Amino acid sequence: MNSPLLIATRNAHKTDEIQQILGGTVADLTAHPEIPATVESGATFEENAGLKAIEASLLFEGLVLSDDSGLEVDALGGAPGVFSARYAGENANDATNRARLLLELTRVDARGKARSARFRCVMALAERGKILGYFHGTVEGMIIPQEKGDGGFGYDPLFVPDGFCQTFAQLPQETKNDISHRGRALEKVRTFLSDRSGAHQSV
Repeated sequence: MNSPLLIATRNAHKTDEIQQILGGTVADLTAHPEIPATVESGATFEENAGLKAIEASLLFEGLVLSDDSGLEVDALGGAPGVFSARYAGENANDATNRARLLLELTRVDARGKARSARFRCVMALAERGKILGYFHGTVEGMIIPQEKGDGGFGYDPLFVPDGFCQTFAQLPQETKNDISHRGRALEKVRTFLSDRSGAHQSV
């Protein structure tokens, strides 16, 4: 990936992960204060990703990649889902969101395998107000009763991916990038951008 890519986020953790996986020149909205935050009014991750990508691409001359992702817990009917970032309210932070998640799982008395969950990510790539593609990634796992690990962000200290004994917050960043929902979606983005670049060069 040689051309600049704008990530439609102000979440530094998310930008860092995308930079590590995609490489190349990556910027986010902190470098573009003229682009306002998008109201995430969609009912699905795909709708929200599309809204963010389209709105930013109308104000940026180049490719815009947006990400909408979250945690789906089976015992909670798929919650927090699209509300993952604000599960504990509009002024929520990672710690308060995790605290509410544990409280809700205690409330429904979910134990053991009943704590099955997945991280889901949808990325949208846009240019000049048009969606070029949507890219999906998921990773299955379990929610543990107490936080473990100092790495990652969001719900990472509570999520153990299938096939592992450590949470996302305990695993090395390289391992997490290889198996995470975001990493899997980004591999599809990488393939798309590579194919697109090859097609342009052959014209």
